[in-house]
Amino acid sequence: MVRRRFALVDALVGYVRPVTDSFYVPLGDDRWRATVNTTGPWDARHQHGGPPGALLARAVEQCEPREDAVVARVTVEILGGIPVGELVLTSRVARPGRRVELVEASLAAGGRTVARATAWRVQRSAGVHIAPRHPMPAPLPDPTTDWETPEGWIDGYLSAVEWRTTGGRFDQPGPGAVWTRLRHPLVPDEEPTGLQRVMAVADSGSGISSELDQRRWHFINPELTVHLHRIPAGEWICLDAVTTISDGGVGLATSVLSDVDGPVGVGAQSLLVAPR
Repeated sequence: MVRRRFALVDALVGYVRPVTDSFYVPLGDDRWRATVNTTGPWDARHQHGGPPGALLARAVEQCEPREDAVVARVTVEILGGIPVGELVLTSRVARPGRRVELVEASLAAGGRTVARATAWRVQRSAGVHIAPRHPMPAPLPDPTTDWETPEGWIDGYLSAVEWRTTGGRFDQPGPGAVWTRLRHPLVPDEEPTGLQRVMAVADSGSGISSELDQRRWHFINPELTVHLHRIPAGEWICLDAVTTISDGGVGLATSVLSDVDGPVGVGAQSLLVAPR
């Protein structure tokens, strides 16, 4: 059913999706083509917020890289629907510094900026280790507990990520916890970094912890902010997420982010909650 829905949408919009094992394909000159693996669950023309966030994080890492610095915070601003198509990626060091520096990256489509990121890099130094206060995540479940795409949702990104839930579900209200692993590299022939892996899935916190029926309500997050106290290791990233909604339709989704060794940071998303 899902694949037939893709074929119908392709016929309507005249867009032929490339078959690839990555989320993006390089076109040269800072241009990238998004593949079907980036497609969000609600509109086949637009990307899920995770892959663009990861591509922006990659640009941050590769912008005048420093071995003596680590990315401590990334904020992604989603300025509109990000098309499943050609994108132009740019980056720069906006505020250089020996101990801290601010890096900016942006994605444009059709001459319009559709997403941008700012990231603080901080200098590595000898310090005192204080263990994180967040609890350890639940153990990685057996593969037989993999989450399945809900009926009526558009496939793409959802199948490009492996999901193993330890609490809650995308299609059920309430807090949720899920282990995730990218099934494909972000770009061809390149192993994703820990930062790229966490940014590729952190935008899903509001989805796994939604408190209302997602078929009847929008949960639109115009931004995602991720704070890290260490860069994740390995392929698996866990999100333990909860959503709060207050009068006036303003929501906040927060996620504890972990790898198999324990918590690595937190993510937060401001939400517009409104009827569909």
